[in-house]
Order: sequence, then C-alpha cells, then structure tokens
Amino acid sequence: MAPVSPTQRVLSPDDVVDFVRCSFGPDRRVADCGPLSGGGFAAVWWVRLDGDRPGAGRTRPGHRDVVLKVAPPPTARLLRYETDLLAAEARYFRLVAERAPQVPVPPVLHHGHDRRLGEWLVTGRLPGRALPELDGDDAAVRADLGAATAALHRITGDRFGYDAGRTGGATWSAAFAAIIDDLLADAADWEVTLPAPPQRFRALVARHGELLDTVRRPALLHFDCWDGNVLAALDGDGVHRMCGLVDGERFLYGDPLLDLVSPLLFRRAEDEPTHPFLRGYAEVTGGPLVLDDGARRRLALYRMHLHLLMTVEMPSRGITPDNDPGRHTLLAELLDRDLTELAAA
Repeated sequence: MAPVSPTQRVLSPDDVVDFVRCSFGPDRRVADCGPLSGGGFAAVWWVRLDGDRPGAGRTRPGHRDVVLKVAPPPTARLLRYETDLLAAEARYFRLVAERAPQVPVPPVLHHGHDRRLGEWLVTGRLPGRALPELDGDDAAVRADLGAATAALHRITGDRFGYDAGRTGGATWSAAFAAIIDDLLADAADWEVTLPAPPQRFRALVARHGELLDTVRRPALLHFDCWDGNVLAALDGDGVHRMCGLVDGERFLYGDPLLDLVSPLLFRRAEDEPTHPFLRGYAEVTGGPLVLDDGARRRLALYRMHLHLLMTVEMPSRGITPDNDPGRHTLLAELLDRDLTELAAA
C-alpha cells in the first residue's frame, strides 16, 4: 500500500535487505521486518536482524531489533527546514547520548548515503509503546518526559536556530523571525491558505523581538515531543515509565519555552501549572516555571509557530480538505486564535 505522504519512500522487504547489507555488510541478514506507522516524513521500518555468523567480527549473539529510517526520494518537494533531516537526527542522538545520557534515545548504528539507495539511518529499536497506545495512568511517563526535557535544555548551542549552517541567527529574535519567514515562503510555494496575510505574522514577530531577545542562551530543544514520539513500558511496580524519546530530526537551539508546546498539544501550559510534564520539568530545574506575562506571550508565539508549521506541511504530506477536513478546520481556528491573542498582548 502506498503511503499517504508523498515524502515517504515506498519500501519492500527486499529494499530493507539492501539497506541492511550496505549498513552492516553481507554477513548480517534480515530475519523479519515491517513498516512502522505514526510519522509522515520518512519511511520507517522495524527490522529484526539474525544472529551474528561465525567470522563476522561481531560478538553479539541472537537477534537484534533495529529501526531503519529512509529519507524522502530526491523528487519529493520538501519544506525549507526539512533539509538534511536524517543527518540532523543522527547528530542529535549522538549529542544527547554524550551530553545527557539519562535521556533514553536510540543508539545510532549507521548513517548512510548511496547513489542508488539514497540516504538512510539505522538506530537501535527501543522497548516500549508510544504514549497513545498505553492503557492506564500515564502521569509518571509525562513527568519523566518533563525531566528529560529539562536535562536536554542544559545543553547549549553555539547559535540560535538549526545547526549545520541551516536557518538560524546570532540572536533568538533573528533566528525565530527567519524560521517564520521560511514557513511563510513555503506557504506561498504550496499555495496554502492562511487565516491572515504573511505581513501580519511578520509584524507580530517583529513586535515581540525585544521580548524574544530576553532569551540569551541557545538551549537544545527537541521541539517534537508530541505523544507519538514518547515511548513507555511498565516498571517492576506495574507503573508506566518513559523508556524512549525518538524522532529528534527537528531539533534546534533556542528558548526552552518552545519545548512546552508540543507535549501539551492544542492546550496551554500556562493554564495547567500542575500538569505532570511541568511537574517533572520543575523537579530537575529546581523550581516551578515562572510563567509571567512575558513568558505567556512567548508561549503564544511558539503555539503560532507550531500551528503555522502544521498548516503549511499539509500539502507536502498529501493532506487535503477533502481527506482530512477536521485537521484543516482545527488548525485554521487555532491559528486565528493565536494571532488574535498576540495582537491583544
């Protein structure tokens, strides 16, 4: 079955075998494999590798479960910020493993690029299930996510925005304005209807430039901590705990408050001070978040950014008003509310 998103490669088990051979050599074989759902950018498959063969130079016996992520085909149209996302994800996982080892991210096993196969990434497959699949209380998982996010925020970048020469700036206001400009340019390219003209978005960002520049340290942000990217499993006491944080490809450096939006998707962190995510975050930072007027306005800007991104990406993912009218309606309402709130601030 072809994927909904035009950015996702259509893979077969034979393709997976080719990627495994290019990653680990001819002595490592595929015992079983299958597609993973939930994402809309890259093609993602789980793969069970067979046991190491004698003389293969490896000592790990038995099976090993890995995740294969394959970049979009070269013909796919991408958004501006989606340049080199698989390479970015490999950098992110390696950075977190080194600088914040308490945060459970997948180990990078191979990042490859081949003229015939394109670009791909192989990581270890973490245990657990995504948050939406859990039965029962998930409060401890969300608190764990808050603690993990706070640990990530202790890592500092050398500038704001995306790394490796991608969109960014010397100040947070410059980087954030450039990120919004990219999305507005994507909206024009894809003929996406927005609830307001582009100049209104730009004016609101510019109006809050001085407030954005109260952020002086470019903290490492996961950005995409929605429920589907959080894995959990039962501990010895029968409580669900976080055991994985995946899909780090959209990471950037900036205001830690930006990471308070996706964990409370379509909600407002400032309205839920006792939320488990915020409780876990505060336990690591040493005190509750101070969400004063300036912080609330920054959060409104970051919700606008996320809702704008989710709106602009729909055509590139094959999402239309006909096949998902609810999503279009919801995001139009949220963006309109964001703009109204920022204009009144």
